[in-house]
Amino acid sequence: MVLLELAVRLNCVEYKNWVKAGHCLLLLRGCLQGFVGREVLAFHRGLLASAPALGPRAACCGGLRCSPRARQFQPQCQVCAEWKREILSHHTNRNGDVHWGNCRPERWPLDAWEVAKAFMPRGLADKRGPEECDAVALLSLINSCDHFTVDRKKVTEVIKCRNEIMHSSEMKVSSVWLQDFQMKIQNFLNEFKNIPEIVAVYSRIEQLLTSDWAVHIPEEDQRDGFECEAGVYLSESQVNEIEMELLKEKLQEIYLQAEEQEVLSEETSIRLELVKEFLRNNEDLRNGLTEEMQKLANLSLQPQKLVLGAFGGDS
Repeated sequence: MVLLELAVRLNCVEYKNWVKAGHCLLLLRGCLQGFVGREVLAFHRGLLASAPALGPRAACCGGLRCSPRARQFQPQCQVCAEWKREILSHHTNRNGDVHWGNCRPERWPLDAWEVAKAFMPRGLADKRGPEECDAVALLSLINSCDHFTVDRKKVTEVIKCRNEIMHSSEMKVSSVWLQDFQMKIQNFLNEFKNIPEIVAVYSRIEQLLTSDWAVHIPEEDQRDGFECEAGVYLSESQVNEIEMELLKEKLQEIYLQAEEQEVLSEETSIRLELVKEFLRNNEDLRNGLTEEMQKLANLSLQPQKLVLGAFGGDS
């Protein structure tokens, strides 16, 4: 049954394109993690070298009064105020949104990653390093922190593509869109020709996006899993894992968007209902997303959160 559901999904070209594009983002995430981790440590060392007073001996004395909330941060001690100024001086979007709520300011003198989270999207307060972040978090850091020397137009193009993937209500993209995505992601990767782990994934992404996936059902005495023209073989469990990763990211984004709204917008409610319908028709995926679905169901029960029938029952 699981293989049959997978075969039906991947025999839809637009859905298969969506999974391919998402798989590319997972590969991109993997190759950026080590690079970003190293650069964040170097950035932090540079900050401390230029402002020794902000180093490990500096301590927040504001306590809870220096705790940020969402985009708001009004530090009540000199150390945190200086750190805020230093971070903003390296932020490419100094007058725009900074998600201070990601950070624990008292950790800034000691923990490079707590500083990095000030350059990233909302919802990352519990992430302890690049290995726990998705592609858009890492791309946003590269784009927002002036420590990274990169053509920011190329970064924003990939971020825009990623958002189109995640916001696709039916989890489908056209073949023309996929070709455009290939060009943009390769343009971005060309910025890192001196980083071996990033160079290594370039050909994998090219191979993935230019190959076809043929689905085979063992019950019909054909080969298990799926295979592309270049001979890269993935089992059905690997494909399923990719789908699950993408859907978890999509549900998390909907959750964060819903959490920010006092009353859910019509757009968010529609996105929820469409994902619910998709999962109702694909039991193999639905069974692996119980926790994410329950989070959204719990959110719908909070006062003023109007998510009528968001994930409850079979309505």
